[in-house]
Amino acid sequence: MEFLLDGISMLSWKQIVMYGVGILLIWLAIKKDYEPSLLLPMGFGAILVNLPQSGVIDQLISGVGESKGIIQWLFETGIDVSEAMPILLFIGIGAMIDFGPLLANPSLFLFGAGAQFGIFAALLLAVLLGFDLKNAASIAVIGAADGPTSIMVSQILKSDYIGAIAVAAYSYMALVPLIQPMAIRLVTTKKERQIHMNYEPQNVSKTMRIAFPIIVTMIVGLVAPTSVALVGFLMFGNLIRECGVLNTMSETAQTTLANLITLLLGITISFRMQAEAFVTWDTLMIMAIGLFAFVMDSIGGVFLAKFLNLFRKEKINPMIGAAGISAFPMSSRVIQKMAQQEDPTNILLMHAAGANVSGQVASVIAGGLVIKLVTAFL
Repeated sequence: MEFLLDGISMLSWKQIVMYGVGILLIWLAIKKDYEPSLLLPMGFGAILVNLPQSGVIDQLISGVGESKGIIQWLFETGIDVSEAMPILLFIGIGAMIDFGPLLANPSLFLFGAGAQFGIFAALLLAVLLGFDLKNAASIAVIGAADGPTSIMVSQILKSDYIGAIAVAAYSYMALVPLIQPMAIRLVTTKKERQIHMNYEPQNVSKTMRIAFPIIVTMIVGLVAPTSVALVGFLMFGNLIRECGVLNTMSETAQTTLANLITLLLGITISFRMQAEAFVTWDTLMIMAIGLFAFVMDSIGGVFLAKFLNLFRKEKINPMIGAAGISAFPMSSRVIQKMAQQEDPTNILLMHAAGANVSGQVASVIAGGLVIKLVTAFL
């Protein structure tokens, strides 16, 4: 009983707030099914690291001394020193992606670029709100709509807010079905949302599917070498998928590897969710900037589609532009659902999927460019 009372007496109001944050993340994962593979371990980890004298951070063993707890060790080994976890996760993501719709319609690459507008809008806002350049850039990459990229960039730039950035990135990724329709309806008319687009299935050769990840890796490695780890491992995963001789390995990457790394990444990033560093005014601002970034991603893609329509005879449904974010395949499904709400006969899924996978590539390239630009100024 005395030990229990000692633990309660050590609690601060900030730790109690973090218990609430952890329970909220677990509730969103279980009740709402929002990115449960990430939000649930992050939520439970937030509780673990905020228990008084938590053994997952450090261990005080009688007669031996102090040693690192499991979550601290995982963080320092898998994220702090090598960024191994976010990079390895990209093998699994790459193995899941079918670039066929994008290769059949290469013009969709434009929307992957256009939907990264949120990064630069968020960077400007973060600077105006008083964050220094390394932290502003790290926060801005929430606009990549890509959790592993956000974690890796913030770690490489040694941001002070890795935990808040990770929570914002993954929470808003989970909330794409709520955020994107709101943003799209804000800047489109019903008539624009009802635009039909013809889709003629095209056979993408196996040679093209195999050559694509190799060519992209080489080009990105020459143009933006700081992003080659992310892009390279993403494309390596895709090459495993498309080569046709590593089917068992491809299935392992898509399931076992991706699930294991996601599980460990979620609970490991909670190391940066300790109450004293997390429960601050800056965290609230980061959450607000993250929401702003996601909204501006969608709006940027929509405006790019509208601009292209000025020069096209066959119009693009502007909602396709919003699918250029990295949240794959969630965003493309959101666009298809919105299209059918406006007109049950409208099928935009393949166009949206092409834009969505282009966003996956564009987000990691954008993350690398942010690193390169910031390190050039520091």
